[in-house]
Amino acid sequence: MVVLFRIIVDIFRDRKLSGWGKAGWLLFVIAFPFLGVLAYLIAWGQDMGRREIQHVREQQEALNAYIRETATGAGGGVEELARLSELKARGDISEAEFQRAKEKILR
Repeated sequence: MVVLFRIIVDIFRDRKLSGWGKAGWLLFVIAFPFLGVLAYLIAWGQDMGRREIQHVREQQEALNAYIRETATGAGGGVEELARLSELKARGDISEAEFQRAKEKILR
């Protein structure tokens, strides 16, 4: 049963199949589950594994890009806050100026 659902997902994930090809495989797999699954695995089994690996890589790259983007946005703020803290510690800016600048950065 799990294999059937994985094959249905793979049918829709396959970019090489046309719309009619996807419809045909889907009908075949649903109408004759045992025979359809066996035929699909024989015909597209190796490509199915490659598509799964590619999908996982794309998800990992998207996650890494999101983490990089989020860390870069937060990293700039952290550096600015550290610089402001140094200015305040040296007495170059007052407490009120520090608070206003901090609020600007945190927004």
